[in-house]
Amino acid sequence: MKLFFITLLVLPALLCFQSSSTIFARADEDELDDVVDIEGEDNQVVGDDALGDDDDSIVKSSQDVDTTILFMKPITSYGDVAFDLQAGYPVEFLVGFINKGSEDYIVETMEASFRYPMDYNYYIQNFTALPYYREVKPKQEATFAYSFIPNEAYAGRPFGLNIQLNYRDASGNYYQEAVYNQTINIVEVSEGLDGETFFLYVFLGAACVLTLVLGQQALSSLARRSRSPRSVSKPIETGTATNVDYDWLPKDVANQLSKSILSLRIF
Repeated sequence: MKLFFITLLVLPALLCFQSSSTIFARADEDELDDVVDIEGEDNQVVGDDALGDDDDSIVKSSQDVDTTILFMKPITSYGDVAFDLQAGYPVEFLVGFINKGSEDYIVETMEASFRYPMDYNYYIQNFTALPYYREVKPKQEATFAYSFIPNEAYAGRPFGLNIQLNYRDASGNYYQEAVYNQTINIVEVSEGLDGETFFLYVFLGAACVLTLVLGQQALSSLARRSRSPRSVSKPIETGTATNVDYDWLPKDVANQLSKSILSLRIF
């Protein structure tokens, strides 16, 4: 009887435990299936797999068109593939469009963008798409200018620079061509002492020295003038006049005065 009661107590617990483990196993399998499905969706979205095998969805360039690019700022040597762009400074370039075909082409827009260097499908920054809508006749050429300024926050990192030209022919077929698609470096410009600034400082220093020399000479000349003795005017002695008219005096008084004057002259 005791074994029977123990069996009745243990058996439901075992059945519950087995059913719960089965439920958990199924839940884990469902989660794994969901993860696999999600990864499959990600693989379909990212990269070249998003385009699939349908080549009609890709806008290609025309075989009757040749393009060239020439960077004006910064100045690069001919044939340079990768170069450095200065953060916070304008980048200017010219794109040449040559129509080698027999029908007209209309250049609509040109745009530039920074891409992730490891995967060019990821955009880092898009710049303004400039509209041109210029018609290029057969056997003719046209030049288009474009400029942008890299953000200073991107200094010290490499980016993929993509310059894309969008155009169409007279039949309405649209084309895209990557005029430039290379990895570049964004560098921070160090404000060094250039030649013009150096000569400006030299000129200012010379002007200051010349001013000090002229001021010293002026002060020394003033000091010399102040030290030189001034010419003292000699007093003019006015002696006693001898031609005094004593005729109006009595003779006795006149004789006494003349005697007193003589005695004064003797002393």
